[in-house]
Amino acid sequence: MIEATTIVAVKRDGKTTICGDGQVTAGQAVVMKNNAVKVRRLYNDAVIIGFAGSVADAFTLSERFEEMLNKYSGNLMRSAVELAQLWRGDKVLRRLEAMMIVADKNELLVLSGMGDVIEPENGICAIGSGGNFALAAARALAANTKLSAKEIATEAIKVAAALCVFTNGNITVEEV
Repeated sequence: MIEATTIVAVKRDGKTTICGDGQVTAGQAVVMKNNAVKVRRLYNDAVIIGFAGSVADAFTLSERFEEMLNKYSGNLMRSAVELAQLWRGDKVLRRLEAMMIVADKNELLVLSGMGDVIEPENGICAIGSGGNFALAAARALAANTKLSAKEIATEAIKVAAALCVFTNGNITVEEV
């Protein structure tokens, strides 16, 4: 399991939101930073990503993903598959410890170092140490409320922050 953050994504009513907390943790006991930004926009603001795991590894992967988006003219699925193949096959990249959620106006995907490119069946996914808490909260909110994608994702992070010591309530939100 990738620790040290929580990222959740919700696709609903034509909008996709990715939301992440701001905590950077060193080991099991020290909070190094409370306001890190782990959700950002790429490719002329048409793609949003959220990453969990080692900070340097996550930045390396997000840079490689941005290269793929540029190479494949913003085609999210093609870029994700090409990154996954590169990630899995390269001796250096294969050792990177990170996961990413990527989205554009049409697609939502989870990318892992195992070569996985997963499209969540219900339009909700989460990664990181608080991911399971956020995922459960987002699914319950989506099934039982009329909240927007942004509202569901934000509330899900708040739930995770209340339960997971590697997650805080300093939230970054991006929506396409």
